[in-house]
Amino acid sequence: MMASTELLSDNVLEWLLEECDPGVRYLAMRDLLYYRPDSPELQNARTAAHKTGPIAAVLDEMVADGYWVEPGPGYYPKYRGTVWSIILLAQLGASAAHDERIKRACNYVLDHALMPGGQFTVSGSPSSTADCLQGNLCAALLDLGCDDTRLETAFEWMARTVTGEGIAPAGDRHAEARYYAGKCGPLFACGSNNKLPCAWGAVKVMLALGKWPENRRTPVIHRAIEQGVDFLLSTNPALADYPSGYSDKPSGNWWKFGFPVFYVTDLLQNIEALLALGQGIDRRLCGALDLICNKRDAQGRWPLEYDYTGKTWGDYGAKKQPNKWVTLRALRVLKTVAA
Repeated sequence: MMASTELLSDNVLEWLLEECDPGVRYLAMRDLLYYRPDSPELQNARTAAHKTGPIAAVLDEMVADGYWVEPGPGYYPKYRGTVWSIILLAQLGASAAHDERIKRACNYVLDHALMPGGQFTVSGSPSSTADCLQGNLCAALLDLGCDDTRLETAFEWMARTVTGEGIAPAGDRHAEARYYAGKCGPLFACGSNNKLPCAWGAVKVMLALGKWPENRRTPVIHRAIEQGVDFLLSTNPALADYPSGYSDKPSGNWWKFGFPVFYVTDLLQNIEALLALGQGIDRRLCGALDLICNKRDAQGRWPLEYDYTGKTWGDYGAKKQPNKWVTLRALRVLKTVAA
């Protein structure tokens, strides 16, 4: 793997810091150059990202009450409803502390998509929950700066679904807490993956758990993290040969790096989740890290291989071309390892 001094050339840095892309510029300053949060330069970049960049474009589409397109839980329409807009805003670096509309949107999704038992839901019923939805929203709300006490319940439910503690089988309809047809069992079992553990869902859950402050991690959350890390490292992440349900081989999307990242995941996000949980020195990551490095072009940039062009708010680059957002994702991961 490349040394830390080789990660960020002057040419790539100049490219990421171009003022024509205020969103990327802000995140590059924050996550790659480690500007202090109170530095005037970073504050100015953050303001520009919220006022003139893609964050502003997404917020301009928000209905005043705090939702996008349709009221309610916000899973539909894909990929412009409230759920997807919240996830996108988080990946763009938006902050509730910087724009009151983001705080309003966070409250809206908690009011309309979160069940009393802690499940984020597609339809307004706890039965329509899934690991990918739960993990994505828990992670996004934290990244946006949401500190609502209801997140405690959401994280506790999410952890218990991994370990199985206190959750009855799907057939026990009288149980206070049970699995369902979709979220059908412990260790990321998913109806959409033929009731086998879904690694896409696992990555989302573990990414969220890695963002949850250590001083707020309950014993069941610690156990869920341990079991989740064991699952993600149960095979070589570079091969991604996790249980694939209805297919005889892993999805090719594991090796297509994209932006934004919704419920389809990739190798890069898998490694991001594992690093956030302290696995940076694990040699089992070496193959995946080498694969990430080898996707870099001669100028030190990564291409966009999976996208949602025309499907979500805004477009984030041409497919198969060097891409600032994907490059930012890759460099974050590699700098974490090199640190």
